[in-house]
Amino acid sequence: MDVTVVTGASRGIGAACAQRLAARGHAVAVNYRNDGDSATEVVAQVAAAGGRAVAIQADVTDHADVERLFAVARAELGEVSGLVNNAGATLHIGDLAETPPDVIRRVIDLNLYGAVLCAREAAITMSTSRGGRGGLIVNISSAAATLGSPHEYVHYAAAKAGIDALTVGLSKELAGEGIRVNAVAPGLIRTTIHADAGDPERLDRVSQRVPLGHAGAVADVSGPVDWLFSEDAKYVTGAVIRVAGGL
Repeated sequence: MDVTVVTGASRGIGAACAQRLAARGHAVAVNYRNDGDSATEVVAQVAAAGGRAVAIQADVTDHADVERLFAVARAELGEVSGLVNNAGATLHIGDLAETPPDVIRRVIDLNLYGAVLCAREAAITMSTSRGGRGGLIVNISSAAATLGSPHEYVHYAAAKAGIDALTVGLSKELAGEGIRVNAVAPGLIRTTIHADAGDPERLDRVSQRVPLGHAGAVADVSGPVDWLFSEDAKYVTGAVIRVAGGL
């Protein structure tokens, strides 16, 4: 059985990916930092559908926690062969000059540093030269990486541009280790990320920018992630799949 770690999986895109991959037959490690109740609910939903999952608390910006996350996933579910690097947040909306330095640090730490730490641990765990079985890393990037998100969160956009670079570089670095590395870059998606940043009305306000005319759903993102884990995508690595309605 494939075993996949999904970070930030207690809600939103992460929860949708966990449920979609569980339906594919993966055993899923549902990572969360604070919202244990929601993570437990995701695990219960997977179990009710006949799948296997376990909730694992870990802060992806902490190296020791990341090591523990993968160790617990292996102990509870088996050898890890997949990672969905999803944990992320914007935390604040506004011009860079009006964004507190501590918020900038937290956003970059979570969206880039944490993702790099998790990708590193996945490489250590899954590389065939280190005794792993190979596998797949899917990084969740953002359309912001190329749009820049002026007057909203350029620091977040910069972090997500780093995710795109990580995807391309690591795909080449790990190709000989039996590991494919890809990314999915969502645009405006209906999740709590906007309310969490203090602007719950943002989605409705800016959806008019989208050429297709509306925001996406979490299933619009989990579907491409699921496809990357399929046999149909076995020759795909180093790709950044944009899921942004034309943005």
